[in-house]
Amino acid sequence: MSVKTLPDAPAPVAGPPPSRLSPRRLREVPHAGLIAVLVLVVVFTAVRSETFATDRNLVNILGQISVNAVLAAGLTLLMTAGGMDFSMGSNVAVTAAVSAKLLADGQPTVYAVLVALLLGTAIGLVNGLVVTFTPVAPFVVTLASATLLDGVALLVHDGSTLSIGTRMSALGNDKVLGVPCLLVVAVLVLAATGLVMRFTVFGRDAFAIGGNEHVARLSGIDVTARKLTLYGLTGTLSGLAGLMILSRLGSSSPGGTAGLPLQLAVVAAVVIGGTSLAGGHGTVVGTALGLVLLGVVANALNLLDFSSNYQPVSVGAVLLVAAVANEMHKARSGSAGH
Repeated sequence: MSVKTLPDAPAPVAGPPPSRLSPRRLREVPHAGLIAVLVLVVVFTAVRSETFATDRNLVNILGQISVNAVLAAGLTLLMTAGGMDFSMGSNVAVTAAVSAKLLADGQPTVYAVLVALLLGTAIGLVNGLVVTFTPVAPFVVTLASATLLDGVALLVHDGSTLSIGTRMSALGNDKVLGVPCLLVVAVLVLAATGLVMRFTVFGRDAFAIGGNEHVARLSGIDVTARKLTLYGLTGTLSGLAGLMILSRLGSSSPGGTAGLPLQLAVVAAVVIGGTSLAGGHGTVVGTALGLVLLGVVANALNLLDFSSNYQPVSVGAVLLVAAVANEMHKARSGSAGH
């Protein structure tokens, strides 16, 4: 019997290798959309304004977002754990007012600094206690706290501006190797937060709590202690931010730069950076990019002679777009996983 042998099947023709810059690969780059928007804003502003790309202006942008960066670092960690604190900006207002009052009355600088940090921490812990031991949502608790703290700040000022003269001016105006001291503080805080989130048990616990608090509790994580620590930490960083603002301005005034407007800018930066409002995901790198984007937009509006009224409009618009984009990205990731 003869056996027929089938001809060998033709070898599949290899297609062209995927382009390194294919849309699919670009989507896989962390924060690709945010980086693209930032580059576009930078290029557009640099073309329209000769002042924008100067070293002095770029350092000025980074210096102006330093206070926001300190608050955003703490909020990134807290939101990753599923928490929220809308009172950080108002905490800044109170701690700045109290420390300014102490300095204006002749108290030692070290004493005023310690009081500000301890007061900020105490406010954060009170928020954490209410959030942890009552069923009230963190958003409601901290928003109510913000309203209360704004009123306390006004009472401390009693309708007048509290000036501290040149005390603490070194922190607010001096430089280290050409870099503003405030920026150095902000970078150190962001770096420390990033390291905690990535390499420590505390950071991993924050991700676990934000992913599923019930499962985290069953796995042996002391959720109550972790949440109290996180809220206390946001309070401490709020106190630090209050001292930073006070050192930069040399005074504290009723209805100053802190309060809810500052808080909204910080929340916007964190959300723009990709930190989930539902918890379980967050990166310091994304938060830093969000901070830089908002700082560049504000600087661009100023250099291009737009009315200052456009700044809150731009922050709100960017926040809305980022929130929608993050939810769409989460939905795509979930569908891809199935």
